[in-house]
Order: sequence, then structure tokens, then C-alpha cells
Amino acid sequence: MSERRTSVIPRTNRHGRAGLRLFVCIPVLLLAVLAVGGTSSILEMTPPISGLTLANLRDSFEETHNGHRHEAMDILEPRGTPVRAAVPGTIRKLFLSKPGGITIYEFDEKAEYCYYYAHLDRYADGLHEGMPVKPGDVIGFVGSTGNATAGAPHLHFAIFELGPEKQWSRGKAVNPYPGLVEAVKRSK
Repeated sequence: MSERRTSVIPRTNRHGRAGLRLFVCIPVLLLAVLAVGGTSSILEMTPPISGLTLANLRDSFEETHNGHRHEAMDILEPRGTPVRAAVPGTIRKLFLSKPGGITIYEFDEKAEYCYYYAHLDRYADGLHEGMPVKPGDVIGFVGSTGNATAGAPHLHFAIFELGPEKQWSRGKAVNPYPGLVEAVKRSK
């Protein structure tokens, strides 16, 4: 059975010498790794849906959906619920795709991460590519477009670390769950 602690505990090793063991919980370790090299927009993220609670969040990043790794979170909300920009940034691409339906690709201010919002019912009035947004700005509305089940409207929310090419359609998937948990805690 593993212990989960966030402190340094002095111990005696098997040779009778004093030693230290560090016990760190996974979310704290993740946040520390993300913080190396400067502040990450993930650490400053706000919830993309107002009023979210921890009970609304479920880590589905590693699940298999439609034959591939999900690499996102689905946040179930009624159709038409406002979707808000999670970070300050720029709307990089508005796109209609078969799997994602009506989608938004938002780059953070440093163009290090892309925030992907999918299965939207529609965009917010006036939303356009190149538009700067602030956390909390309404950018769209929850729906079930693309390959989403019509009776289960939700926001498909993903984060991608952008490569040097800064392509909206390519990046390394980052699990949004730990960042959203912290964002929800901060929003209370």
C-alpha cells in the first residue's frame, strides 16, 4: 500500500542511517513540472463553464472513445449553456469537423498551448478568428454537434502543447483534468 504525503519525513534506512524520503502527491508534482521555465497558462486557467464544481469533473483523458484515446474531458451541461474562454488568448481557428462538430481553437497569450472547445451548439455572436479574448468571455454554447450523442450535450475540452510550428491542428495532448480541478477550487 502506498502512502500519499506532501512532506519530507526523516527515516532510518535498512543500514540504520538517517535518510529522507519524499512523498509527493501527483497533482502537486504535475503543477511543479508545469511551472518550470515560467508560468503556464494552465496554472492560471479559469473554468470554461461558470459554476462548475468538482463533482462536475471526471478525468476521461485516458479512456477510449470511438476507437482512440480521448485526450480530453467531457463536461456535461444543458444545451445552450455559455462556454467561456479559459485563458487570456486569441481565437486562432473556428472550424467545423465531422468528429468535433462546431469547434474553437484558442491559443494562449504566449502561443504555448491551444485550448480546444468542441461539440458546440453555436459560436457567440461576433466571435471571429484573430479575436483576443479574456478568461470568462463567452465564446460559444454547449451542444452536441459532430459525433456527440444528440441526447447528451456537453463541452469536449482539450489542451494541446503547441510545437514550434504553432499549428492549431497539431500538438501534444495535455490532460486538462488537474488544471481544471485547481481552477474550480480557485473559483470558489
